[in-house]
Amino acid sequence: MLRKGIITVILIGFAVMLLQLFLSFNGNEDLNTTALHYAENGIEEVGAANLVTSVVVTYRGLDTLGEVTILFLTAAIIGLFLKLTREEKSEKREVRPTSEILQTAMKVLVPVIFLFGIYVFINGHLTPGGGFQGGAIIASGILLMFLADPNRKISHGLIAVIESISGISFVIIGILGIVLAGGFLDNHILPLGKFGTLLSAGAVPLIYIFVGLKVGSELSNIIYYLNQTQKEKK
Repeated sequence: MLRKGIITVILIGFAVMLLQLFLSFNGNEDLNTTALHYAENGIEEVGAANLVTSVVVTYRGLDTLGEVTILFLTAAIIGLFLKLTREEKSEKREVRPTSEILQTAMKVLVPVIFLFGIYVFINGHLTPGGGFQGGAIIASGILLMFLADPNRKISHGLIAVIESISGISFVIIGILGIVLAGGFLDNHILPLGKFGTLLSAGAVPLIYIFVGLKVGSELSNIIYYLNQTQKEKK
């Protein structure tokens, strides 16, 4: 009884704090100095129709590098804990059979999912989306493949190679921005091109391609390890 009373008091205290924050909140009607600069100069300086892209990939490129690094470390840690031994790999897994409907849907939808994911990160500088979103979409296609056929074999080595090449290329482009332009991931290492076209915004489309491939491969690795550890009785 005492324990429930203490929990209730704590919850009431949190509710009062949140209520005070809610009642005292006043939304900003004007942009701050930094956001105003992005809004007024983003198109001219970066050449991307998607202003979010201008902020994420160029103005705050080091933040993007940190986010990619965190995702890489997460995938590596999950792989470390879920990695199977040789004896476990040699054991025959028993999993429940999936329905023919799911298998047929997988064959139809997976190519479409991959194509849409590629479209999202290639056009990230023109429309809402980008490397992280496109990579997540591609990984969802891998997830659907394993849901339809848990025993499906995919090339883990190929995924690792794609992840490594895309990560190294991303860092190289960032360093070239320091050497040839104004800072890390500065997209002016390539011509800005014509605003609103696919080949515009300098190196941003190239950056998003590598980010999309890296994010997609890292998330696919997580799905791969989770699938390998799945064991269910028929």
